[in-house]
Amino acid sequence: MTAMDPPGTEVSGTEASGTEAPWVDAHHHVWDLGVRAHGWLDAEKLAPIRRTFTLDRLAEHAAAAGVGRTVLVQVLPDLTETVEFLALAAESELVAGVVGWVDLTAPAVAETLAGLPGGLVAIRHGVQAEPDPGWLTRPDVRRGLAAVASAGLAYDLLTLPHQLPAAIDTVAALPELTFVLDHLSKPPIASGQLEPWASRIRELAAHPNVYCKLSGMVTEADWASWRVTDLWPYAETVLAAFGPERVMFGSDWPVCLLAADYERVVSVAEELCAGLSAGERAAVFGGTARRAYRLGDG
Repeated sequence: MTAMDPPGTEVSGTEASGTEAPWVDAHHHVWDLGVRAHGWLDAEKLAPIRRTFTLDRLAEHAAAAGVGRTVLVQVLPDLTETVEFLALAAESELVAGVVGWVDLTAPAVAETLAGLPGGLVAIRHGVQAEPDPGWLTRPDVRRGLAAVASAGLAYDLLTLPHQLPAAIDTVAALPELTFVLDHLSKPPIASGQLEPWASRIRELAAHPNVYCKLSGMVTEADWASWRVTDLWPYAETVLAAFGPERVMFGSDWPVCLLAADYERVVSVAEELCAGLSAGERAAVFGGTARRAYRLGDG
């Protein structure tokens, strides 16, 4: 990997990618509050995003930022939502794949996965909300994860820093499964604390079957006063640990709107990657996601 310099020089989309392939936003959501309730949005601090967000709204921002393909990620532990997302993806030129949800602990998880429509690239569960820090090590969860691997899918890790030891143990136990760490495992950017998060990230990255999303950073910082320099130590840690060939950009739209608009999130990611070579930036902004999620060349 090219030695990285601190952020300060932004690069354009064409220069950053070094390729004509469309940029990939590897992590975003949509939700329609008229279709189903989202209780997690009831928190007062989330009022700015307590409204419906559609693919049409995202498409405008993605086009303005030079993003041509995306990965739509589950929001709720609801199989019906996953089926709806797969239907959206089938009708969309923007969405290249869906990270959905199934009950990993269900005895028939393999049959459930086999019965889902095409377009599914990975499964995710909100491990961050599980009170048991070792949830990922449970035998029933491991059985479900093995079924995900057998189905040819990846698994998105949505964890908090204190859950990383269980994640490390799990990725070691399932080398046949591709794991994608969401949001850097949500480090405490607002406080500026690096350890023990950074050491655990390096331990996780030592396993070649794990990728990491450069996503969700602005909402782990101070929403009102964050600066790019606040994000830099965390981005540098991940890029050094995984290498750009295992790091992928994700906007986390519309959650990111709590701290920054879509175009700003993209430009900040460009700035954080400005010290990389053109080929390395091409990986972060598309190549890595295509490989990890088997998205193809489109």
